[in-house]
Amino acid sequence: MTGTTTRPAGPEQLRSRIAAELDRTRARTALLTEAVDEADLTRQHSPLMSPLVWDLAHVGNQEELWLVRDVGGREPVRRDIDDLYDAFKQPRRDRPALPLLPPQEARAYLLTVRDKVLDLLDRVAFTERPLVADGFAFGMIVQHEQQHDETMLATHQLRAGPAVLHAPPPPEPTVRVDGEVLVPAGEFTMGTDTDPWALDNERPAHRVHLPAYVIDAAPVTNGRYREFIADGGYDDPRWWSPAGWRHRREAELVAPMHWRRDGDGWAYRRFGRWAPVRDDEPVVHVCYHEARAYAAWAGKRLPTEAEWEKAARWDPASGRSRRYPWGDDDPTAEHANLGQRHLWPAPVGAYPAGASPLGVHQLIGDVWEWTSTPFRGHPGFTAFPYREYSEVFFGDDHRVLRGGSFGTDRAACRGTFRNWDFPIRRQIFSGFRCARDARPEESQP
Repeated sequence: MTGTTTRPAGPEQLRSRIAAELDRTRARTALLTEAVDEADLTRQHSPLMSPLVWDLAHVGNQEELWLVRDVGGREPVRRDIDDLYDAFKQPRRDRPALPLLPPQEARAYLLTVRDKVLDLLDRVAFTERPLVADGFAFGMIVQHEQQHDETMLATHQLRAGPAVLHAPPPPEPTVRVDGEVLVPAGEFTMGTDTDPWALDNERPAHRVHLPAYVIDAAPVTNGRYREFIADGGYDDPRWWSPAGWRHRREAELVAPMHWRRDGDGWAYRRFGRWAPVRDDEPVVHVCYHEARAYAAWAGKRLPTEAEWEKAARWDPASGRSRRYPWGDDDPTAEHANLGQRHLWPAPVGAYPAGASPLGVHQLIGDVWEWTSTPFRGHPGFTAFPYREYSEVFFGDDHRVLRGGSFGTDRAACRGTFRNWDFPIRRQIFSGFRCARDARPEESQP
């Protein structure tokens, strides 16, 4: 279901796809929560993150609220826990003190809810009721759980102790990618009206005109970022916004999160293992302020969200916006580093099949990319199915990130998918690429 922009052939095909997505997603949740013991499940590894056991029961509670109760109209499984797992009522820092379901009880709860959902899936009519049409509510729950799986993966990165997660290294580069790409002036279609599982903040589709601009052909690498550090970038307020410089000083930032000095170089801790920083990998675990400072040091800027999306979706041959840089087909292992298949970003040049028609690489997967744009609704935005998914976060407090990371699942990543976070956040798998205005001589046909 996640790889098509057209309606499926029939309800039975849709049921099969939904069941497969639910099962695939739950298997990832199990992997992340069964990799550690009960003490690690219930411990808070950072005040920025929930205990893993909270995320575990929360995904079940959301599945119950939306599918069992709302779509199915059935009696609650556990109404008594609704407040415990309400993300708006319970700040992350306070969740360890709550009377949370212990791991065994949380797993039993998820099983009970899932049994009821699969029974509902066998019977539901995919009517034109917006919540149910094209299986939207089921797709929303799949994406919600996958987003929490990525959050749990970030919690694993923050936990102390020996490594418990394992994956093969990402592929080696097969092409050389460097420099910049010119994106010609003109209109393109931003957002979507056709993707059946697109969330409210991705809608509606609308035309946007952009002047010519230049964007990096690849995300900024560790090697490039090390040059910024070596040149005193963290000590020079010229490159930082006032808010960024204030945060850099208060938080005592000197390098990306999880880096430490290693002789004359740097090492990076990845899920319990230290390794030398590899220069050709995209830099990860930097906040918006760090990304903005680097861009200023490099004589560039961060792309706007619209610039990022045009580079990722616009096809100059047809003039249409694709679902992904390479086309409308689902991402495969040849296209992008997604879905926790690997546990760190792939070197630049590892995914030539995923490049856009203009030659922009690794826009999907590897690292979430900071943009300069505050998070707001597209023109004509309508909250659906509830304001708390997107609308309550609109404003200048959050910046938009695009493209997904190595920890993002394909169900929660497409050319229109929008993420957002506070500019100071860097426990997420965030990186960036730079852009700049095109010079007059570059923008001539």
